[in-house]
Amino acid sequence: MITRTALLALSACALALTSCATPTTDPRQLPSGDWSLDEAHASVTWQVQHMGLSWYTGRFDTLDATLTFDPQRPAESEVTAIIDAMSISTGDPDFDAELADGWFHADRHPQIVFQSTALTVTGANTGELSGELSLNGVTAPVTLDVTFNGGLTNLLEGRPAVGFSATGTLDRDTFNIGNLPHSLVGPTVRILIEAEFLREGD
Repeated sequence: MITRTALLALSACALALTSCATPTTDPRQLPSGDWSLDEAHASVTWQVQHMGLSWYTGRFDTLDATLTFDPQRPAESEVTAIIDAMSISTGDPDFDAELADGWFHADRHPQIVFQSTALTVTGANTGELSGELSLNGVTAPVTLDVTFNGGLTNLLEGRPAVGFSATGTLDRDTFNIGNLPHSLVGPTVRILIEAEFLREGD
């Protein structure tokens, strides 16, 4: 039989867990500092138009990123992201190898690197993140539209967390990705990013 004391204790635990699991959309409630990517809750997906019929979709399975984030001065945020070019994934291992070797030349350029240069705040929870993307031996500017989804001041393991979504486009011709005509593979590549970060040092 559960006693009244046990019920109160369980209720207190449930309330504590609920408070930990309720995100805030006000970045000012979160601590500043350096944050590391929670790789289990992050993804980089890309889409390219196939013969004008559909947006063919793939992803990269291995990535890492760091974030310097001050909610009081969001425009000073800095992001560095590194993707393993060999980790390209379409669900077809043979095609993955063809893309890695023949399109991305991953043997010579094993890392895809994005280094932010500026963040322009466009709304209460949105911004434009500009940076330099190094891909396939070419470095060129790229801008991402970023949405701050929310943050947790204290996860169950005791570390604050923040989450972002980002979208953008790039021209595959700029980065010499593939040599197929645009009628077969469109020049525009859509980028979709989901990322959660955990505060370092907690």
